[in-house]
Amino acid sequence: MPKTNKANESNTAKVAKGKKRSAHTGGSGHPSEPDEQGLDFPRAWVEFPDPADEEQVFRCDLTWLTSRWNCIFGSGCHGIQPGYPSDGCCSLGAHFSDEEDEERVASHVARLTPDIWQHHGVAQHTGWVTQTDDDEGEPDRQTRRYQGSCIFHNRDGFSGGAGCALHILALREGREPLETKPDVCWQLPIRRTYEWIDRPDDTQVLRVSIGEYDRRGWGPGGHDLHWWCTSARSAHGAGDPVYVSYRAELIELMGKAGYDQLAELCRDRLAGTLPLLAPHPADPPRLREDSGARQE
Repeated sequence: MPKTNKANESNTAKVAKGKKRSAHTGGSGHPSEPDEQGLDFPRAWVEFPDPADEEQVFRCDLTWLTSRWNCIFGSGCHGIQPGYPSDGCCSLGAHFSDEEDEERVASHVARLTPDIWQHHGVAQHTGWVTQTDDDEGEPDRQTRRYQGSCIFHNRDGFSGGAGCALHILALREGREPLETKPDVCWQLPIRRTYEWIDRPDDTQVLRVSIGEYDRRGWGPGGHDLHWWCTSARSAHGAGDPVYVSYRAELIELMGKAGYDQLAELCRDRLAGTLPLLAPHPADPPRLREDSGARQE
């Protein structure tokens, strides 16, 4: 088993698995919305040994991690379901990665109160978790959907604040949201995958890849999403690159030593005097063309 913290991959792909592709296959979004820049473009990857584990190497997508993507939930997000932009990516319940994930979330749910969780009363009476069986017949547990979106999603106009009640709880308590939310929720739109690599000298190494959770990350059904943010120009243009704004999440996924190595490589990439190699196409042109003197 992978030894990196929280080794199990999140179950995001289960949400969309088996769906047929829609007319806007290819990641360009709805035909009337040329905001998304597509899926296939040059990327700059870097591979380096995990400083904390000699049996692992990290393979990281510098194009994504040095891009200026930022979450625009409630500030221009189109939503993954047509007609529900305020739901963002909360339209679907969050699949728990394992029992530990669910137990951790449950410990924080116990502290939610009606003033910050709009559907607190509903959950107290009828629960906040649902269970089905996956393709292998194994139990698949996720947060319950209520009236069209995740039960933790506070709707617009709620006095305690719109958005995820677990996220609001974390901010009120001075925590990182990754502490209170399901794994899949705080990891998006970072995607971590694992692959054992056989080397010519008959040794093996675990390659841990850190990159962009694009439409393909959801499985075949990802092409049916109304809109997805990672390649959308409207979601790029943040002041800080992803490796800075997602520092806490990346440390949780890679460990502190691995993140520090990554951050150094990202800084070197952005500090180069030549035009940036393989920039993210959704970044603003000025950021793609002018790579000089860009530091953390």
